[in-house]
Amino acid sequence: MIIIITIYGAMLIISFFQIRKIYQLDQIEPYQEFLQSNFTKPISILVPAYNESIGICASVRSLLSIEYPEFEVIVINDGSTDDTLQKLDEVFKLKKTNMVVRRQLETKEIKAMYTSTIYPNLIIADKDNGGKADALNAGINLSKYPYFCSLDGDSIIERNAFLKVLKPIIESDDEVIASGGTVRIANGCVIQNGDLTEIGLSKNPLVTMQIIEYLRAFLTGRVGLSKNNLLLIVSGAFGVFSKKWVIDAGGYAHTVGEDMELVVRLHRLIKEKKANKKIVYVPDPVCWTEAPESMKYLRRQRKRWHKGLFDSLWRHRKLMFNPKYGTIGMVSMPYFFFIEFLGPVIEMFGYLFFIFSLFTGSIYFEYAILFFLVSMVYGSFYSMAAVLLEEWSMERYTKVSHFVTLFLVSLTETFWYRPLTVFWRIEGIVEMIFRKKGGWGEMVRKGVSNE
Repeated sequence: MIIIITIYGAMLIISFFQIRKIYQLDQIEPYQEFLQSNFTKPISILVPAYNESIGICASVRSLLSIEYPEFEVIVINDGSTDDTLQKLDEVFKLKKTNMVVRRQLETKEIKAMYTSTIYPNLIIADKDNGGKADALNAGINLSKYPYFCSLDGDSIIERNAFLKVLKPIIESDDEVIASGGTVRIANGCVIQNGDLTEIGLSKNPLVTMQIIEYLRAFLTGRVGLSKNNLLLIVSGAFGVFSKKWVIDAGGYAHTVGEDMELVVRLHRLIKEKKANKKIVYVPDPVCWTEAPESMKYLRRQRKRWHKGLFDSLWRHRKLMFNPKYGTIGMVSMPYFFFIEFLGPVIEMFGYLFFIFSLFTGSIYFEYAILFFLVSMVYGSFYSMAAVLLEEWSMERYTKVSHFVTLFLVSLTETFWYRPLTVFWRIEGIVEMIFRKKGGWGEMVRKGVSNE
């Protein structure tokens, strides 16, 4: 607990100063200047879709309305069994077309290609089902620009998000090869025709708890890691990559956590080539996505995430404590293994030991209660620090009622949400040991757009 408090506390302090620095710079250098800049890099936006009928059209509309000089949107329909393709046809008036595809990465067969008669920069690929990684690799093959963004099919992007997430790439003269943005939860927000019009909170405490969890993970964890080029995760929901480096690395792998695995592989390639390249996280650009509203689908998601974490660490175990890979091998890999992966195992043993001690009478109750209160207070403090950091810098949740709700719900985390996520992650480890495989990890969606 002392180790975790020290590490998380250090990351919180780093995040505090880093976010404030970014916030102050943003006031001096408006992002709109990049709209007229000759150095702005064109980008291909890849949207892998599998049974995304409910939200896909709103997401594509959101992408087509972004503020960015030159871009293309490529939707890869990965063998959907619902009416995803038909919905896209109805809304965007598709016509079949022939395209020459440079097959740089191996993928399942593309059955047909379509372009929109309304938006010439919208391309739809209909392919055999091969999984999310296969769909993204197909999108990379189809893309014509040097940088691409991977975006989930149920996501809504803020209009100026791409100007912000590409800023470090533009200013670094290609030193930055990947840049990730913040993902927020759209449940409870008002979205009209692919545009976020009002930010709100869901009345479901399970969703509210996820909002707090996301704020904590993105605004404190990833900012702290990114500051020292230790970031091993660029969210699959919103990340920009150099196409050349991704192709050199072999594209996305067919694994549970393809987004993290790719980032680890890129770090490995950077070190092996002895290149001066960075992978960064930018806190302000925001992508809004739908979160699970039931225990069933949240449990499935967290199990999949934990299996993906271990799979990435195991595939690249050569990096662990290997000085050849610098701080990635000596700091980042051990952190993700001992703190993020093994943390739930240690915590579960703590719960079991406490229950066992109750029956054997070998527990010092005064100390146990004190320890529990310290744990609860620290956890709540860390969560609320993330909420305050968000309010102080980006001000997405502006209503006092939002702040009060987030604060009150965060106080309950220790009693119900934390033990649940620990148990689900342990389940993921057990399934991984018995090699139980997962696919896309589909979730029943209600749709985040109020069209």
